[in-house]
Amino acid sequence: MKWSLQGKWIAGGFCLTLLLMGLVSFASYKNTIELRESADRVQHTYETLNTLTDFYANMAVAESGRRGYIFLGSKQELERHQIAVKNMQSEIQALRNQIHPSSSQLQRLVLLNSLMNQRFALFNQSIELYQRNKSAFQAQDLITENSVKIREEILTVLANIKTEEQRYLKISLHESQLSIHYRTILENLGTFLSFAVVSSLCFSLYRQWIKRERIEKLERSLAQEKELSELKLQLFSMISHEFRTPLSVILLSSQLLKEILQDLVDKNQLKNLYRIQSSAKLMNQLITDLLTLNRAEAGKLEFNPQLINVESFCLNLLEDLQFFAIQPPALKFIKYGHCSRAKVDEKLLYSILSNLLLNAIKYSPNGGNIYLILNCEQEYTIFQVKDEGIGITSEDRQKIYEPLYRGQNVENITGTGLGLAVVKKCVELHQGEIEVESEVGIGTTFTVRIPHTTDAVV
Repeated sequence: MKWSLQGKWIAGGFCLTLLLMGLVSFASYKNTIELRESADRVQHTYETLNTLTDFYANMAVAESGRRGYIFLGSKQELERHQIAVKNMQSEIQALRNQIHPSSSQLQRLVLLNSLMNQRFALFNQSIELYQRNKSAFQAQDLITENSVKIREEILTVLANIKTEEQRYLKISLHESQLSIHYRTILENLGTFLSFAVVSSLCFSLYRQWIKRERIEKLERSLAQEKELSELKLQLFSMISHEFRTPLSVILLSSQLLKEILQDLVDKNQLKNLYRIQSSAKLMNQLITDLLTLNRAEAGKLEFNPQLINVESFCLNLLEDLQFFAIQPPALKFIKYGHCSRAKVDEKLLYSILSNLLLNAIKYSPNGGNIYLILNCEQEYTIFQVKDEGIGITSEDRQKIYEPLYRGQNVENITGTGLGLAVVKKCVELHQGEIEVESEVGIGTTFTVRIPHTTDAVV
């Protein structure tokens, strides 16, 4: 489908508008995700700071409860100490999920956990010592002294964790501000560009509307041309029918005369009868080619593939073609592989092979062998027509499938230039391929490959 320049501009404009809208939407979505992630990081940071504050408070409660139990012997103080220790352990666990997952923060958390385990061990040691010996004041003082040292280290770690979390909080807030800023710029730019593109489209559509009458006139002209094409096809069909009737009479009459006279006269005297038959068949072939080519150009050429015995088809075809020349060259059939049946359109296949063989006969004025080769492969049924005739020049090979074109070296050999054009159309309907190899003065080989459809070969 060919697009006009105006259509290309309109389509391109719509695509550009959709692209801009998509980019703006994608950028907005991405910024929204980033803002949400940034908000989540801020929330995690605040939760971490709150957890650190609660941890510090529970650490003080745990120490206070231990001392109250040791100095006063109050079980309530011991319970208060134990509850605070449990809360600290829970808060350490919570910090693992809340803290920023950087290597430095994780190392600090590991150090904090280690220090807390040491301090918990000192707490347990102090309580167990009190329960064994309430008067071991010197040992209790030593434990308290070690606990205070560990507490100072813990406070340092907590301060470092807090400082680092606050730094990450500032970074998250700054990134959020930048995302909002970039999003605003991008949305404004996208809106401006979309407005410019839409304005251009409106102008293009206005110009397109002006040209609408010209297009309608062109459509009317095309409709008339289509109607003329159909009338042309009907005319050729009618002419074909009118010509084929007398040709059939000529062929039938000549056949009857041949059967009557072949035992009464010498064979050389039957040459004129053979000429009548050959000329009538050539005329019939010409009419068939004209009608086939016309239908193909009008898109009305029917394609009805059926399973046929291709070997029998080829043999019958060669028998028919023996009458197309007074002194026909030797027509030989060669078969490779096992391919008894194939799914093809019999009429179109007849047009393909008969035209190729007739050309081989026509352009082999000095005789020589002509081969029809049938080969079956896994994916294709292959037909080859090989002759030892005048050959085709390299300049002509690119043009031989054009209607009415004839090679430069045909000299006085009669012909219409329709045969190979018909062959090309029929091969295309089979979704096949045709190739030619030729050398001037040596001969020509046409190869037709017809692909197998489902259940096409048996």
